[in-house]
Amino acid sequence: MTSRLSVRLSRLLNMIPYFIAHPGISAAEAAADLGVTTKQLMSDLNQLWMCGLPGYGPGDLIDLSFSEESIEVTFSAGIDRPLRLTSTEATALLVALRSIVDMPGMVDPTAAHAAIAKIESAIVGGSGAELDGARTPPTEAPAVATVRSALARQRALRLVYYSASRDVVTERVVDPIRIVLVDNNSYLQAWCRQAEGVRLFRFDRIEAATELDEPARPPSHATEESAALDLFQDDPAVPLARLRIHGDYAWVLDQYPMHRLAVHPDGSLEATMRFATLDWMARLLLGFGSGVTVLGPPELVAAVRERSNAALAAYAAAGFEEAV
Repeated sequence: MTSRLSVRLSRLLNMIPYFIAHPGISAAEAAADLGVTTKQLMSDLNQLWMCGLPGYGPGDLIDLSFSEESIEVTFSAGIDRPLRLTSTEATALLVALRSIVDMPGMVDPTAAHAAIAKIESAIVGGSGAELDGARTPPTEAPAVATVRSALARQRALRLVYYSASRDVVTERVVDPIRIVLVDNNSYLQAWCRQAEGVRLFRFDRIEAATELDEPARPPSHATEESAALDLFQDDPAVPLARLRIHGDYAWVLDQYPMHRLAVHPDGSLEATMRFATLDWMARLLLGFGSGVTVLGPPELVAAVRERSNAALAAYAAAGFEEAV
């Protein structure tokens, strides 16, 4: 299942309990709460009409009464009943929660820790407070809390941001779009009014944030779900690798977000690729062996060379002879 389909499935599963708890809510209010456009919400509601229990007849499918003015569930097909997690599912959920709770901006840490305590209590019995009493939620930085609030309320933001690529601190006004997690770093994706384009702002580099008393107004093309699939494509704040790819390795252009620049007479290709962190990109390139050569930037060339030398030294220390 693609990430876009899994996100929509999660949203659809949550909609029925939500509308049961908010009978008669308008489409605009529901869309704002669920973080989608009114158009997407109406599309989801039409999809729900075709979901339900085996048999798939009039008495089996989810039934709703909805318009842009009011939405009500007339038959839930059992989706309103609480889910019962198996021990394996509960453990997987705990692992997922613990993996993101310390990532700035991804979740409300207080709510996440409360959920962790409840799941642990359900698994082993007893009080969640007893199980999680020794742990306290991490203190959320004021800037992070402000960004999450502005995103939820669809408000514009003024950011004071450190740009590592230029080693400068800038101030800019942005229209928040979504929060994403890439290579163990959390980012705010937003429309930057100064640059007039979509930009990524790493949470640990946001020095200050102020929620403005005006609605966020990102262009429609920037808020489409497909736009999230190419986050790094044209963002100058994200490092750009320049690569020379052997002709036999041309397949990597289909597997990774690379932009082909040229084809050389020997069949090799020159391409670029944006990357989130130096360590991740160096590990990726080492996996290609001699099939991909790094041309730049200098820090990536140095990182790949350093790791290659370390690997050769480890082989030598283990008593292996270098293949001739």
